[in-house]
Amino acid sequence: MQYKIVADSSSNMRCFDGVDFACVPLKIITKEKEYVDTPDLDLAGMVEDLKAYKGTSGTSCPNVFEWTEAFGEADCVFAIAITSNLSGSCNAARQAAEDYMAANPGRKVCVLDSLSAGPELRLIAEKVRKGILAGKAFEEIEADTRAYMQHTHLLFTLRSLNNLARNGRVSPAVAKLAGVLGIVVVGKASDEGTLQQMHKCRGEKRAIDTLYSEMKQHGYAGGRVRIGHNMNEPAAQQLSKIILDEYPDADIEIEMSAGLCMFYAEQGGIMVGYEDAQG
Repeated sequence: MQYKIVADSSSNMRCFDGVDFACVPLKIITKEKEYVDTPDLDLAGMVEDLKAYKGTSGTSCPNVFEWTEAFGEADCVFAIAITSNLSGSCNAARQAAEDYMAANPGRKVCVLDSLSAGPELRLIAEKVRKGILAGKAFEEIEADTRAYMQHTHLLFTLRSLNNLARNGRVSPAVAKLAGVLGIVVVGKASDEGTLQQMHKCRGEKRAIDTLYSEMKQHGYAGGRVRIGHNMNEPAAQQLSKIILDEYPDADIEIEMSAGLCMFYAEQGGIMVGYEDAQG
């Protein structure tokens, strides 16, 4: 059986060793330009463009055709999508799965609504890969992964709320005030797959300390951590050091965010996917 993992670009994943993998891109859209979230996207250029841009902006999800094309000729596909409460990507993947299985009797597609974004999707993909490499059956991998997803979480920090204001997710007044006061927002992906603000911290150090405190309160006990940073590796390293000081054997990986996460979390933000003690 030929297995394949497909994720949308909210996962920040461009390649994935050990298994057949594909990434379907989301798009960042303004009235002046469209940015396709592929490996050759000029992230620095996009960030600078958006800083200067004064109009509205938003995002567009992969369509059914793009998901179907990414499935290729695999017998068994696991499709991992950004939370369905923020994007139509998951619904497009589900329609693609139905079409793919109808056109190819005997093939199987499992669509996983991450109820999250960024590095939590990587944790989910790693769980799927582990099952594939262990030679488990499709149904067993799906059951194991869905159970595991009950014990993965996402936290984030935001230095800027400008792009969220531009696409109507927060008020412009709140975004401006946060910038003036040097507020760093700490938030999470809720159980329902929405992004929630929890704390407003003065300064990045306090924000990182608060984020780690939230990790501990939600069951972190030395398990895997995946950190996506938006041109802010020092903050990611700061968090990594805090974790390793308490859990020297913790499995931590740090990577630069891709376009979609760079757009929403903006320059300076970090996104942290982690598993709790039951993961």
